[in-house]
Amino acid sequence: MYDKQNGTILIGKSGDKKICIYPKMANRHGMICGATGTGKTITLKVMAESFSDMGVPVFLADVKGDLAGFCMPGKDSEDMQERIKRFGLADEGFDYDSYPANFWDVYKEKGMPLRTTVSEMGPLLLSRILDLNDTQTDVLSIVFKIADDSDMLLIDTKDLKAMLNYVAENNKQFAGEYGNVAKQSVNAIIRSIVSLEGEGADAFFGEPALSISDWFLQNSGKGTIQILDCQKLINRPTMYATFLLWMMSELFETLPEVGDPEKPKMVFFFDEAHMLFDNAPKALLSRIEQVVKLIRSKGVGIYFVTQNPRDIPDSILAQLGNKIEHALHAYTPAEQKAAKAAAMSFRENPDFDTYDTLLSLGTGEALVSVLDEKGVPTIVEKTSILPPQSLMGPIDDSTREKEISSSILFSRYNDYFDRDSAYEFLQRNKAIQEAEAEATKPATKPKVDKNSMSYKTAKAAQSVAKTASGTVGREVGKTVGNAIGGKFGKTLGGNIGSSIGRNFLGVFFKS
Repeated sequence: MYDKQNGTILIGKSGDKKICIYPKMANRHGMICGATGTGKTITLKVMAESFSDMGVPVFLADVKGDLAGFCMPGKDSEDMQERIKRFGLADEGFDYDSYPANFWDVYKEKGMPLRTTVSEMGPLLLSRILDLNDTQTDVLSIVFKIADDSDMLLIDTKDLKAMLNYVAENNKQFAGEYGNVAKQSVNAIIRSIVSLEGEGADAFFGEPALSISDWFLQNSGKGTIQILDCQKLINRPTMYATFLLWMMSELFETLPEVGDPEKPKMVFFFDEAHMLFDNAPKALLSRIEQVVKLIRSKGVGIYFVTQNPRDIPDSILAQLGNKIEHALHAYTPAEQKAAKAAAMSFRENPDFDTYDTLLSLGTGEALVSVLDEKGVPTIVEKTSILPPQSLMGPIDDSTREKEISSSILFSRYNDYFDRDSAYEFLQRNKAIQEAEAEATKPATKPKVDKNSMSYKTAKAAQSVAKTASGTVGREVGKTVGNAIGGKFGKTLGGNIGSSIGRNFLGVFFKS
């Protein structure tokens, strides 16, 4: 809930004390942690609504389908009335409200299609989606480099496959400048791409590609909440995590430096955050750490939502200034150690034992420490989280479809188009080379069918002509020989007769 009077993001209350995040510190990142069923989703909704009320656009991943209710006002109930009364929210101006929302889905089933191009994804993140080894990743990087140097666009998976085959077929041409590209590695990469296509994930690559600037929208002064439906995508954890990392990188590379703004330009909530880091190669972890450290100067706040703080690497955990910790389970020695580490990460409150309190929190309660106006972490407070103003839970299909089709972005992103890119260029190039090869091919005599009627007719005519020419030739030669007389005349007459016969046959078959 946005506290307009104080200009702060109201999360909850500790007794009569308001627990708030200062907008100026909201881009210092944060986390929402806790075991399943402890209230993380409600906390996320309350914070997202507050940012929207401030005019700050929000992105979040809807893993379970229960965050779609932002677009509808909440419903009154006895439980809600009790919570409103307990928090004194009636005096705070609490009212049920809806929020502007856009629905997205990589598979175009429960939202507008969300696409990017192969080139924009880049070889590092794409290698993770394709589950390539180090050698195959290096080969993919070479192929991207050759495509860039050749001004060939890699938009969708057919572009990438065509480019891989092209480089493999012309390996000797590129080896000197780019290094050797083994055909075995190319074949392995293509197999991974085909597998990706078979699962429908290739729908993510194409145009129109997402322009992050389209997410910086307001509606009646409220920031638009961009909801990515991930109920299907989450079944491919690597694809899910890589997509979120791509978006974070896009923001980092696209947005200008703004220093420390009075409020964030955008806030991202990354649910199931442990998937971002599971089995991530060292180079990728370094990239994530760099982005998290520097993106706050672009005015972007990132909030990781996960079950346990240990899901987040220490180097990144140290960058998170606003911490909301719901109850943790500690049944095993390993869990107890993790819970103690989580408790020790807070500034101690003399009024209670942090570790014991962390284990005994009820649903909707959390330990909260935020950055004060000077950027210093506050002492930890046991906090009761406020209820959200929008609908809790999913929405029906007809409501979802209406929200999707009524979005001002629907006409821009709904229809796929396939422009001229690497695949089309290489297809034309191949056709030209085949035509040139055919044109320079030496002429060959046509094969003769000796059983055909035309062949038999020609041979018969040839035989008749040969006989006739021989007879004519002999008669002419005999006449010449007799006129000259003697042995010489006889020989000369025979040669003349043969020559006349050859010339006669040549004239016959030319005509």
